[in-house]
Amino acid sequence: MSMSKTLLGILCFAVIVLTTGCQNQQINDLKAQNRIQQGRIAELEANLAVCDGNLQQKTQELADLSGKIGAGADAKDAMIAALEADIAKKKALIKQMQSQLLEGGQPLPPEMNILLQDFAKSSDMIDFDANTGMLKFKSDLLFASGSDEVQAAAAESIKALAGIMNSDEAKQFDLVVVGHTDDVPIKKAETLRNHPTNWHLSVHRAISVEQLLNKDGIDPERMAVKGYGEYRPVEPNQPGKKGNPANRRVEIFIIPGSS
Repeated sequence: MSMSKTLLGILCFAVIVLTTGCQNQQINDLKAQNRIQQGRIAELEANLAVCDGNLQQKTQELADLSGKIGAGADAKDAMIAALEADIAKKKALIKQMQSQLLEGGQPLPPEMNILLQDFAKSSDMIDFDANTGMLKFKSDLLFASGSDEVQAAAAESIKALAGIMNSDEAKQFDLVVVGHTDDVPIKKAETLRNHPTNWHLSVHRAISVEQLLNKDGIDPERMAVKGYGEYRPVEPNQPGKKGNPANRRVEIFIIPGSS
């Protein structure tokens, strides 16, 4: 009997040691992940500040040059065009860095990249950006025109993503679901009743994706929802508010968990 008690005591002690070790490892992993995230944010903020300073300098140079008159008009025009092009590039870079800070986009661990790259290859509606940990779904394949109801074929892809996000490799990550539209105004009376503006439509679509992920097993505490309407295009819309399919999209950013 005493031998049995001794063995039981040793077994219990071993379980406690193993459990404590696992918990400590999880805590250390989360701390390391947090340090990486904070370092990435600090790097982005520093780069953003440098880029913003360069933009202000170039803008001032353009203003100074535009104020000069006289000989060399052709040369001045060429310099102005070059400065304007450089300013446009810097604005685009600043916008990209601001987006990464807001959404938390950053490279993911290799095992997550492999899972999400394979997932993106499974459907024509999905693109994956390994640099920002962002999945992009084409809205024209996710939803019918003017609707926020996820279509059946797309729902299967959302379900597959939920399975990935509940895997051991991904449980420590959260999701930010972001809706976007192009600039085509909503005109149908039925659509306007449900979505008065493109902004409403973008948010409602993001919520629909979030709710489907929740239905498929993702804890709502792991998800956030945003909508930018027509105001964050990835490509120019056609003149006359005729839109661009590339801008109709739902983006899902995979970010380190907050808990």
